Amino acid sequence: MLATHAGAGRVDWIGLRPARLEPLISVEAAELLEDGLAGDHARPGKRALTLIQAEHLPVIAALARLDSIAPDQLRRNLVISGITLTALRNHPVRIGGAVVEFTTVCAPCSRMEKALGPGSYNAMRGHGGWCATVLEPGLIRVGDRVTRAG
Repeated sequence: MLATHAGAGRVDWIGLRPARLEPLISVEAAELLEDGLAGDHARPGKRALTLIQAEHLPVIAALARLDSIAPDQLRRNLVISGITLTALRNHPVRIGGAVVEFTTVCAPCSRMEKALGPGSYNAMRGHGGWCATVLEPGLIRVGDRVTRAG
């Protein structure tokens, strides 16, 4: 039962953080290397890639008393829709041509208060997404399928 999903997920958005604290750049495709997306200032290892559930964006917006939130405001690399990311934890996950494994919750940072307003840090708690390590590098494109790999 835990291995069964209603269907594949989808990459809705890809963002690169060229340097710490700089605005994200939205791209249609990026090569995922062992130390993160090419062009991103990711950390190698368990935080090489960050992902957030698309379905959580309206929840975060509602809890922060905002009409909407753009993906780049949350500073995650990938926005994924159509599959529950939490259900993929502890399993290899295929995203386009790459395979990753979720390592830890991607907790919100104090910068969310500045980016989204007071209360935004708490609005993101439980909805901040996941950090992942890279098992197999590969190309990721907007529209790619997201599935359990194993």
